[in-house]
Amino acid sequence: MAEIVALRFEHHPSGLGVQCSIPRISWKLSAVDESVSDWTQSQYEIAVRRSPGSQPERFTINSSDSSWLPWPSTPLISREQAQVRVRAYGSWTDRTTRRTHSGWATWSSWATVECSLLSSQDWIAEPISSPSLPTRHKDEPLRPLLFRKPFALPVNFGTVHRARLYITALGVYRAYLNGSRIGDHEMAPGWTSYHHRWAYQVFDVSSLITTTGKNVLGVEVAEGWFAGRLGFDGGKRYMYGDQIGVLAQLEVDGPGGERFHIASDLSWKCHASPLVRSEIYNGEVYDMRDEVGHWHRHNHDYLDAHWDPVCVLGFPLARLFVPNAHPVRSTQEVAPKRIFTTPAGRIIIDFGQNLVGKLWIRSLTLPANASVTFTHAEVMENDGELGTRALRDAQCADTVISSGQPLVDWSPKFTFHGFRFVQVDGWDPQTESSWQDNIRALVIHTDFAQTGWFTCSNADINQLHQNACWSMRGNFLSIPTDCPQRDERLGWTGDIQVFSPSATFLYDSVGMLSDWMEDVACEQSDHRGIPPLVVPNILDHVWPSIPQAVWDDVVIIVPWVLYLSSGDRDILDRQYPSMTAWLDQGVRRGKDGLWDPELWQLGDWLDPQAPPDEPGDTRTNGTLVADAYLVHVTSLMADISSILEKEAESIHYRLKAHHLRRVFQDKYITATGLMVGDSQTAYALAVVFKLFRNHDQLAEASRRLALHVRTAKFRVATGFVGTPVILRALTDTDNLSLAYRMLLEDSCPSWLYPITMGATTIWERWDSMLPNGSINPGQMTSFNHYALGSVVNWLHETVGGIRPLDAGWKTALVCPQPGGPLTHATVSYESTYGRWSCQWELVRDGAGDVTLSVDLTVPPNCRAVVRIRATESGPSNLETVVGSGKHQWRVRFFPSPWPPQAIAPFVTNPGKNFNSVDST
Repeated sequence: MAEIVALRFEHHPSGLGVQCSIPRISWKLSAVDESVSDWTQSQYEIAVRRSPGSQPERFTINSSDSSWLPWPSTPLISREQAQVRVRAYGSWTDRTTRRTHSGWATWSSWATVECSLLSSQDWIAEPISSPSLPTRHKDEPLRPLLFRKPFALPVNFGTVHRARLYITALGVYRAYLNGSRIGDHEMAPGWTSYHHRWAYQVFDVSSLITTTGKNVLGVEVAEGWFAGRLGFDGGKRYMYGDQIGVLAQLEVDGPGGERFHIASDLSWKCHASPLVRSEIYNGEVYDMRDEVGHWHRHNHDYLDAHWDPVCVLGFPLARLFVPNAHPVRSTQEVAPKRIFTTPAGRIIIDFGQNLVGKLWIRSLTLPANASVTFTHAEVMENDGELGTRALRDAQCADTVISSGQPLVDWSPKFTFHGFRFVQVDGWDPQTESSWQDNIRALVIHTDFAQTGWFTCSNADINQLHQNACWSMRGNFLSIPTDCPQRDERLGWTGDIQVFSPSATFLYDSVGMLSDWMEDVACEQSDHRGIPPLVVPNILDHVWPSIPQAVWDDVVIIVPWVLYLSSGDRDILDRQYPSMTAWLDQGVRRGKDGLWDPELWQLGDWLDPQAPPDEPGDTRTNGTLVADAYLVHVTSLMADISSILEKEAESIHYRLKAHHLRRVFQDKYITATGLMVGDSQTAYALAVVFKLFRNHDQLAEASRRLALHVRTAKFRVATGFVGTPVILRALTDTDNLSLAYRMLLEDSCPSWLYPITMGATTIWERWDSMLPNGSINPGQMTSFNHYALGSVVNWLHETVGGIRPLDAGWKTALVCPQPGGPLTHATVSYESTYGRWSCQWELVRDGAGDVTLSVDLTVPPNCRAVVRIRATESGPSNLETVVGSGKHQWRVRFFPSPWPPQAIAPFVTNPGKNFNSVDST
């Protein structure tokens, strides 16, 4: 038997504030015990209760699906709440008796879904701000503001049945009710393309309302992304407006259905915050001397008389007002590992992990008017001082000016930093008792659950995988960014395009990314089908409407990856106009239908041979890369159109892809299979995108690719484009040993070189830190970029051995491919249907024979196609299809010779002939 778990609505983690009147329903199944196998659903029943205690509606549907199922009842309306539970009918086999059974699983527990405000007419609140704008220079930040509204419920209102706060800000905010912080969101409401889509939050504040006496709703607002400086080379302020403010609507429902409103309007009051400034790049300055004690509590009538009036601003013109279902939170605390002093006498706190977030100090006491400054950075320079040069124009410093009173439980409110090290000026943390308990780093990112895990017998590979996880967490802060520390932190489309298969495996990020893709489509609509390079688009004044392959192909590839991961076809349907606009209008084509060769392409960005100040100077021609991608995304469009039952469009794109493939072959591939460009990236793209005409060409490409890898002595020779596909290309061309050898290389450039240098996140450059411990001299140098960590997808699919065959993982391919010195590996994935897990181990007996042991767990209502090879390049000697449950196989295994040898040129190896090889 199986039981239903994890009932959810749309991609919403809680069900509170769903922006849909007919929310789709999904659930997972879990086997009750290990004796259950081959559990298959054939029917399900949904019960919907529209009000507490009422008789539920019941709907029975014949279907094996358990994800993205249509809402069975009549549509919900704004604010309406319903309760849902589900049970499934299925058949299964008892492993012990070998008998087949069928029956209903037990009902799930009731889950609650509640609609948000579905129409702009539901809003009665108005955006408010301070009417007094201080004289300021155009490059000065805005001082944060406090907003306050006292209120009392009507006499005889009775008990509070339900209270909801709908709130957003022209900036970023924190809200309080009667002195208690509302929610635990950071940098709320997040960053969207404000001209198109405005995010707000919905909070259940029922328990915070006082039914007798005064209540006070208070909100503190800082400039955030709305008005703060964004971009590099000095950036630009006031991208979306030059006044910060709040839009809040509190609704309190009584037991008889009556509703009491408190909405932001002219009756509110405002005051300057004790935060003198709070910026994303430069950090926060908090002046304790300006503190307004307990301003968000009710017992301050004096404040209401002496605070300033507010002004009303125009309602946001965005076409869509959407609740943010994927908020940023503090998800982890990291204790300091050590405190040390630099040669210049500076005090440094080392947290041992490069992370994204902010400091938290339990207690700190300074004399009145004294100040302490915390400066954040990712690395130390080789001279022993804090490495701030890579931050460019971002100060990344938080300052507290003391009033003489103890500072208790302090943390910056409206900023975040990328850091491992913090320099402290003006205070010695070691003077406080138990400094190890007095200081923490709060890890901040979009709050999503981990869904993918990988470990193996090699500690460095495990660290590489952990580094990718940390980099994803740090760079998924409201939007998928390129770096979390310097004066940038933008939503670069190319980075997430190459990393998306890894991202959707590691964390439950489909909802967040599909939401961000809506912003991509909105921004694209402003530029004649051309997606911006960053979304939200704050660089239009720098690079207006420049079409680029790889980066702009995000509009097709990422929705496809999200669909494969989740099985949610609606993502493809919603993004389809964006896809066709890009292919049919945005791509700048030459006469042959491929890319215009005169358009400069970013291409294989950050090729390791590129000079520090010329990251686009790559060994692989940018137009070749663009054309390979164009063939690939056109083929994907044929598949996407077919899935959406747009058959005419599918035929159109399939014929177009066939034509473009032939043109590409004529343009770049010789009859024997050699490629123009003759680089690892060129061959890898052609292999993975299936661009060769025949097997003979592929065989020659395989030999040529292997030669390049051995000549490079297994060091990386690829950038943004080649890195995600190079190991897969080697695997697909029966060069698995070379793939493992390349993965395990630790000289620069390689995936493991940063590990040897102490990296705890993925670097932007292969040599962000040089072997002598100095920071790469290029201006674009980050120690927390996830793009080059896209190799972890190969760890999941090839080393671990699982990948989806059906969208949503209802069917998966299980094909672990051991290699190199690895003796075991384990990979697990929490899919929309449940937990997949594959574990393998190589065991050598006394006679020297090797046995490959494979253990597999398949979730209920799923099946696995299993292929196990006894050798690296031979056919599978075990191929079967199994249903849900636990499975185990043991096969004789014949490892390939190890290690493969590099080609050592005779000019650098005196005494060896030209054809000699070197295993180093």
